[in-house]
Amino acid sequence: MNDCLPVTLPPLPGEVLSSWISRHADYYGVTPLNMLRHCLPEITTLRALDLTLSNDSTSRIAEMFSISSKAVRDMSFAMSPKVAHRFIAKQPVHYCLNCHSKVTESAFLRSELQGWRITCPICGRFYPEQLPNDYSSTFAPYHDAALRGEKLLNDHAEHGLETWLPPLEIARLMLMRRIPKPFPSGGDLWQYRLLGAIIPNLDIFITKQKSFPYSPKNPILPLQVRPALLAGIAIVEQSGPAMLKMLQGHMLEENRNRFVMATDHLIAPIFDWGQPQQLQLI
Repeated sequence: MNDCLPVTLPPLPGEVLSSWISRHADYYGVTPLNMLRHCLPEITTLRALDLTLSNDSTSRIAEMFSISSKAVRDMSFAMSPKVAHRFIAKQPVHYCLNCHSKVTESAFLRSELQGWRITCPICGRFYPEQLPNDYSSTFAPYHDAALRGEKLLNDHAEHGLETWLPPLEIARLMLMRRIPKPFPSGGDLWQYRLLGAIIPNLDIFITKQKSFPYSPKNPILPLQVRPALLAGIAIVEQSGPAMLKMLQGHMLEENRNRFVMATDHLIAPIFDWGQPQQLQLI
């Protein structure tokens, strides 16, 4: 194979870098890593390329595929803050029925890996999901707040925009465990998350689940629960640091210590200067 490929496939709108490279590998009948080793012999995974694309790697890929360096970088998540990487799935976690049908079967889009989304960035439609019968009464009241939260996370992850506390950090804090009040007489405490102190309906929903394997280290929630997290982010961001002080009271021991270490620098100043304003939960 020459330094430059004889045929280069154009990137699809919104396509992720690893998908684009994999389509070329299919076209030439080789594995993606074997193809890339002609220009990046040190490469070990396509995911690493999506997340941590260096300037040198960008230039070498651009030369091999006869495409601009900007086009290569725009397909990756290299410009996203590191905290966003945990919200980027290894495989697509949702599809837009309207837009996905317009790409080839083997391709996938950047937005399909972004675990903070509930709407398609291309057409604006909500991603389809299997909704439980009680969804409307559980999360529908937080619809507008969820859309605000999605925008906050997307602005942070895609454009580096932050508010008084980075929205992606708020998301991780919301998935920390909490001690419910009043203390439940039965049941497992694994189901109680800090988010439930802001979105009380979340507790009702999670108690019906057999497991909830989501945490600050694994923050990509199923679509049917994701609006609650996004709404919680919007509510905390709008309420300001005083909300964090209230949330401290829902935690104990080591979990509380970790929360305090992450947020006390924001809480202390507002109490040094007087009483915080009334918190608005919705």
